This record gives sequence, structure tokens and C-alpha cells, in this order.
Amino acid sequence: MIVEFEVLEQEDIDLLLKTPLYVSILIAGADGKIDKNELNEAISLSKIKQTKARKELIEYYKEVGNHFEDKLKVLINSLPSGHEQRNKFISDELTKVGTILTKIDNHFAKELYVSLKDMAKKVAEASGGILGYMSVGYEESKFVDLKMIKDPSL
Repeated sequence: MIVEFEVLEQEDIDLLLKTPLYVSILIAGADGKIDKNELNEAISLSKIKQTKARKELIEYYKEVGNHFEDKLKVLINSLPSGHEQRNKFISDELTKVGTILTKIDNHFAKELYVSLKDMAKKVAEASGGILGYMSVGYEESKFVDLKMIKDPSL
């Protein structure tokens, strides 16, 4: 178990472990169609972050990254099919994350928040711009800053 999560209820732990999945789906499907390039970037990031994330987050990303692609597919299938309903559902879930972050070690919470925002940006950049990289589309730009998650540094 992730040490910082010992103070949490199981429901809160489950949501924090799903958060990178939700972020990936929200960004990849922001414009109504879940983009495969963006999902592939999310899967790649889930592997990279298991060894190259901020050191405080390595255990978290090892837990999250375990069967990430399978979890992503299952979660996509369980969410509302209409993109507006899906985006609202995910945004509501991510709003809860801000409250949960106030219950854990503040340093860990801040690091996780920054890492999630970085993940959102990288997923969004996976299918835009020149040759498909380095640009965030209009619909994605509405979500990429993850404003629905209260910044734990404030």
C-alpha cells in the first residue's frame, strides 16, 4: 500500500488510483471521439512514470500502471457513451480528488497534482499540431489544466 494513503478510506484510495485513467479518458475524448493516439500516449506515460516520475510518486504509478491499458478499456466501457455526459461524470469525479488531496501529506498531494496536470498536457499534445505533436485542441484546452481539481498548494 502507498504509505500516504493509509489515512484514507478505501473509496478515496480507489478514486486516486483511477485518477490518471479519468484524466486520460477526459482529455482523449474531450472533442467527442476518444483519440487512439492520445490513449496510446497515456499508456506509454503509465509505463514511463513507474520509473521516471518524481521519486515520491513511483509507488503510486507502479500501482496505477499495473494493467493500465486493460483498466482504461474497462473504464471507457463503463462510462456514459455521450461525450458531454462522460466529460461531466469524469469532471465530477475529479472534483472529489481535490478534497481527497487535503487528507494526505501535502507534499505528496502537490507532487501528484503537478504530475496529473503534466500527464493531461502530454496526452492532449499527442494528436495535435505539426505532425500530430505539440498542440492542444480547443476542446482539450477546456480540461487540460484540470481546474476541477483544487490545487493543494493553495
